Amino acid sequence: MAADSKVLLEKLKMLPPQRLAEVEDFVDFLTVRDDKVRANASRRLGEAMARLQALDLPPMTAEEMQEEIRAARAARHTPNADRR
Repeated sequence: MAADSKVLLEKLKMLPPQRLAEVEDFVDFLTVRDDKVRANASRRLGEAMARLQALDLPPMTAEEMQEEIRAARAARHTPNADRR
C-alpha cells in the first residue's frame, strides 16, 4: 500500500502532541529496526563469504553456472508429490 505523503501530513497535523510523540517514537523504532536488519544481513553475508573463501574452490566456469541454473529451474518446476 503506497502512502500519500500529503494525506499523511494532514493526518499528522490533526493529532494532539502526545500522539505526535508516539508517531515520532514509532518512526524511530522503524529506522532502528531497518538498521538492525541491514546490519544482520551484512554480517550473515560476510560469514557466508568467509566460509566460501575457506573452501578454496576454483571459480565455476560459465558452463557450470548455466548447469546450476538449469538444475535449479528444473527442480522448481518438478511437481512435488507432497504438495496439495
